[in-house]
Amino acid sequence: MTDSVVSTTEVPKGEKTSFLRVFTYAGAIIAFLIGSGFATGQEILQYYASYGYWGVFGTGLLVLVLISYVAVEFFLVGRAQQFAKPSDVFYHYCGKHLGVFFDYFSILFVFLSFTVMIAGAGAVFEEHYGLSKYIGGVALAAAVCLTVWFGLNSLVDVIGKIGPIIVVVAIALGLFGVLRDPSGIAVGNAILPDLDVTRASSNWFLSGLSYVGFCMLWLAAFLAALGKTVKSRREATAGGLTGGVLFSLACIVVGLGLLANMERVFDAEIPMLVLAGDLGPWVATAISVMILAGIYTTAIPLLWTVSSRFFEDKSSKFKYLTIALAVVGTIVGLLIPFSQMVNIVYVINGYVGILLLVLMIVKTVTRIARREKV
Repeated sequence: MTDSVVSTTEVPKGEKTSFLRVFTYAGAIIAFLIGSGFATGQEILQYYASYGYWGVFGTGLLVLVLISYVAVEFFLVGRAQQFAKPSDVFYHYCGKHLGVFFDYFSILFVFLSFTVMIAGAGAVFEEHYGLSKYIGGVALAAAVCLTVWFGLNSLVDVIGKIGPIIVVVAIALGLFGVLRDPSGIAVGNAILPDLDVTRASSNWFLSGLSYVGFCMLWLAAFLAALGKTVKSRREATAGGLTGGVLFSLACIVVGLGLLANMERVFDAEIPMLVLAGDLGPWVATAISVMILAGIYTTAIPLLWTVSSRFFEDKSSKFKYLTIALAVVGTIVGLLIPFSQMVNIVYVINGYVGILLLVLMIVKTVTRIARREKV
């Protein structure tokens, strides 16, 4: 496989960019990234708000730039290279030997991330509804398994439309958390040293790199596969930028909302439900449904990515493996508390993802220097 391929599938002259397709691609990125960590607020608490102002704005801007770049790059390379297998994207950036490592490591990480989704669903059922976490975990696994059964195209249709709605609601909740007591942001920043807050890293910069790192390992195979269906470079770029920017801005807003209420959310399993509870029980219930929808939209492509690594989409073996993985993932996900799952799985894998980010940047800079095109 060559390092770069000049695209021969540009949009015919005169054909306009479809904003609906751009919105759908962006929505798929957002929906994939929101997951249980974002939707519950646990991820934003550990990676952003726990570092105060620097965490919210420093980490936020770092993630905005890098996630946008990563999304566009995976889209463009997937479209140009038309990889036989989505995992081939790792060999493209990392070469033969490191490519093997990232190929198998990413599959393990993506599967463990699926178990985090199961843990998140269980935590919502237990903390908000007062029901057994096993009910929530099993219900999510069944719903995800059924959706993945029907293949990639159905995944994009489902998650691409749900994702933006969830982000809008999360932003509104974050804004409410700020507006109900604007002075709370300064208070939250001041009291952080006295609180036992779980953090993703020792400082906000490493936290941001780690966050981008684990997001990349999620996005790589999924966007490389989705990139094969993109009509033009313009739509790939617009979809990647839109998804990356909107997701990052949502993280900043939610981070501010949590920081403004730090004294109440620092030790909560589901911080977003603490904010929602201020608006009333019915709002908290509605938000809990939103959180479950966010977990669902991320768990779908996670499970699909693992199954598609070994068998062709929609084949009988693909479907049977999907069921087996869902069962194993449910068992693992319900054994460890949700907040611990987020901290262990995401953080460790985030640092490995940083290496992939460096290799991608080197590849991109080299391509630009040689004036090559994807």
